[in-house]
Amino acid sequence: MTRFDSVLLIAFGGPTAPPEIRPFLEVVTRGRRIPPERLEDVARHYERMPGRRSPLCELTRAQARALERELAARGPALPVFVGMRNWQPFLHETLAEMTGKGVKHALGIILSPFRTEASWERYQQDVTEARAGVLGAPDVAYAPAWFGHPRFVDAVADRTRAALTEVPPAGRAKTPLVFTAHSVPVAMADASPYVSDFTSAARAVATPLGRERWSLAYQSRSGNPREPWLEPDIAAVLKRLGSDGERHVVVVPIGFACDHVELLYDLDIEARAVATAHGVTMHRAAAVNDHPAFIAMLADLVRSAA
Repeated sequence: MTRFDSVLLIAFGGPTAPPEIRPFLEVVTRGRRIPPERLEDVARHYERMPGRRSPLCELTRAQARALERELAARGPALPVFVGMRNWQPFLHETLAEMTGKGVKHALGIILSPFRTEASWERYQQDVTEARAGVLGAPDVAYAPAWFGHPRFVDAVADRTRAALTEVPPAGRAKTPLVFTAHSVPVAMADASPYVSDFTSAARAVATPLGRERWSLAYQSRSGNPREPWLEPDIAAVLKRLGSDGERHVVVVPIGFACDHVELLYDLDIEARAVATAHGVTMHRAAAVNDHPAFIAMLADLVRSAA
């Protein structure tokens, strides 16, 4: 008999329609004193997305449905719920739904590959706060970090192979890979295993692909410009590669579980423009999304916990 009667996938959240963009950004930045002009700038990023929305919620639900099917087929058959930190379905809404369905013990899976205070502890804190507001809310225990899980590595490697096929065959073998993750303040990174998680996962993907030319870069920096954040930024790396004479690069957003605005805008629009300006054709690997190997990894986490 399993220890758990349900699974809770925990993600960041994102606006699902144009009218939700600015309210979503207000939730994300509450208490951070972000200048209004910066919020408008980010809102315009969302407005340039297909449908003027983030696909994160839709993709997370697709992950949940695929995981539920996998568990139904091979066990343990458990319902899978989705709770978001910053938008609907908010964690407290999902926990209330779970309570209404008689759920008592949930396995929480944080859909953030690398551990730092912003990407791990805050998620758990938000669940704790949400549970406090829901009478009879289920207990939530957490699956361990999964950045090094072989099936996650397989999923990222497969996405990378697909991107490499876009490179002309003559130069494909020597095309560099640049793995990206969200930048965070240096002080936060120093207090966590974030950089080591990132480095380990990137190496685990590059090695079986036989890629000796790979590097790390950070993206989507926000916050106080006077505060040191992790570098190098992806733009700086692309400029350097162009100066070195590279004509193709494959960017692998290994630090993200879904394609959303930080990939569809920050990489596909902003970073690609930098690459083009410096004579480099940028090929971007898709995030793992609902790749079968990633879904199999989520199922492995459930079975190990059960």
